[in-house]
Amino acid sequence: MIGVRLHGPRDLRVEELPEPSPAGPGEALVRVTAAGICGSDLHTYAHARIGDTKVAAPLVLGHEFAGVVERCGTSAADGNGQPLSPGLRVAVDPAAPCGTCAMCRRGDPHLCTALHFCGLYPDDGCFQEQLIVPSRSCFPLPDSIDDAGGAMLEPLGVAMHAIEISGIRVGDSMSLFGAGPIGLMMVQLARMKGAERVFVVEPLPWRRALAERFGAIPISPTEQNPVAVVLERTRGRGVEVAVECAWADSTIQQAAETAVPGGRVVLVGIPADDQCRMSHSTGRRKELTLLFSRRMKHTYPAAISLVQEGSVDVQSLISHRFPLRNLPEAFALNAAYRDGVVKVIIDSRGHAPRMGRSHPSG
Repeated sequence: MIGVRLHGPRDLRVEELPEPSPAGPGEALVRVTAAGICGSDLHTYAHARIGDTKVAAPLVLGHEFAGVVERCGTSAADGNGQPLSPGLRVAVDPAAPCGTCAMCRRGDPHLCTALHFCGLYPDDGCFQEQLIVPSRSCFPLPDSIDDAGGAMLEPLGVAMHAIEISGIRVGDSMSLFGAGPIGLMMVQLARMKGAERVFVVEPLPWRRALAERFGAIPISPTEQNPVAVVLERTRGRGVEVAVECAWADSTIQQAAETAVPGGRVVLVGIPADDQCRMSHSTGRRKELTLLFSRRMKHTYPAAISLVQEGSVDVQSLISHRFPLRNLPEAFALNAAYRDGVVKVIIDSRGHAPRMGRSHPSG
């Protein structure tokens, strides 16, 4: 079985891996058909760590994926509580909470104190041909959502959770720093929620173009002062919700500066140095609410409905596709943010590398 493991910073190797063990009770063997490269994967790829979690041994990355159920263990039920059977196309929730800790019992499994997560050390992820997952992590896909769309449900769930905790309401304005896939889905969700204006600060022109297509007001931080633009366009007031959805450096301070007094600042991005920096006086004088967003909870059924109904466009975000054997090349391209990259999908059917739809360059 082919898999790709990270051995150190930027050191991805295509390797022969042992076949998975048989599926046990409540488990399923899933053949991966499509998987996405996430920004958090790029952090781990670049530094062999993410936050305070270090990769101490070779690790298979990846957590955004869809696949086909090959075999099931006994008592295998899907995420909807229905019997799971071989041959089903499924999207897989990468989080495996314990279900018994205080956080799980209160309905916050994403805060589980014994959580296992695909592709986060020491748990191997989905950039391999097959893997064993809890059957409850599997959500059947309708025919109207293809495998790549199924892989996109995980980042959509992250965007949904961040929008939910932001408390954005009809008529509110939002500033969003970083138009990666999650940021671009947040634009669509905020507009769906009734946001009057969504300002998107993004240095890459093709991503700004996508944000504008989804109804946002694009701002280039290399050509304009994003704080000044937001304040000018809101007549000095600012926005009710400011979201940091990039690499969480100077953008945290800028997000706070765009927020109205009493506003909410949501941190979705992950800083490379594991530090959160902003002026204390900015938050104190405005009495801002600072919210940290962690992954998602209970989102897959709703995410499937949003994509199936066409309420959220995930296909337009897919810019590149590669076979699993070309994963090192795919990561190098994505980490360099070149060639119009937005979302890279690894298609394990093994076709030659190709771009998805073309993107405007300016």
